[in-house]
Amino acid sequence: MKPELLVQAVDGTRFEVTVREGRSETRHIVNVEPGFARALLPGRESAEELVRLSFEFLLENEPKESILRAFDLQDISRYFPAYEQEIRGRLHG
Repeated sequence: MKPELLVQAVDGTRFEVTVREGRSETRHIVNVEPGFARALLPGRESAEELVRLSFEFLLENEPKESILRAFDLQDISRYFPAYEQEIRGRLHG
């Protein structure tokens, strides 16, 4: 069963993400630099969608408990070098 993702904007660049699996959940604060979002988003998608897809990617690669509680979205590439290419592929369908 896939975890449930709840993504809520805190402000223009920060999002709170709750990951629920059964009775267990984790919460994360994610900062999305506008320039990084523009570089990955092909047009109509929102930064919220970028965060959601990024968490789906992370959860395919590690358990929710291993995801940092607060981080910049662009930092994912340091841990997973294929991240940006994978997200572009998902966004461009």
